[in-house]
Amino acid sequence: MPRWEHGTEERLKQAAMELFEEQGFEKTSAVQIAQRARVTTRTFFRYFPDKEEVLLADADAVKETLVQHLLQKPDVTDTLQAVTRTLADFDWEKLGPRQFLRQRDAMIASDPRLLERELIKQQQLTDALRDVLCRRGTAPDIAELAANTGSQVFRTAYRKWLEDNNDTDLTTITENVMSLLAAIMARGPVPATAARLP
Repeated sequence: MPRWEHGTEERLKQAAMELFEEQGFEKTSAVQIAQRARVTTRTFFRYFPDKEEVLLADADAVKETLVQHLLQKPDVTDTLQAVTRTLADFDWEKLGPRQFLRQRDAMIASDPRLLERELIKQQQLTDALRDVLCRRGTAPDIAELAANTGSQVFRTAYRKWLEDNNDTDLTTITENVMSLLAAIMARGPVPATAARLP
């Protein structure tokens, strides 16, 4: 079996997704994933500590990229907008086609262990964005609120983007969610049309 040839990590991810879809996450082993990807089990563990991490492997690299983007923004005075735009402007399809991201999201949501690990990674990202705002002079309480609220706004938009089959981009959907939040915060009646995201 080939071990360190180019594209091994992507083959392992693809093999894992195929097996998870075919027989379920619980019934799939690292050995089976390695066999499907035509590599040794040892090679699998050189890339991933366990099968759960196959679905979450990009989280740390994405976090570092997003932190750098927020650090480099010329102005973070509007802290909530800075957080949501940082998240929405990232090219999430670099991680895979939308169909793959949709399958991955459904797989994580269906397994409590995966969901717990995903939520931990999401919170780590939120905390990192909060820390950047603090480093850039934002008061700690404002940074905390902006990072957590902005992350939740983005996750709402991201789920909508995954579900949609139209060409509406993630940035536009995120802006629509922000408008809906603004309407809620205004404490006025939210029009039925505003309550439905395009």
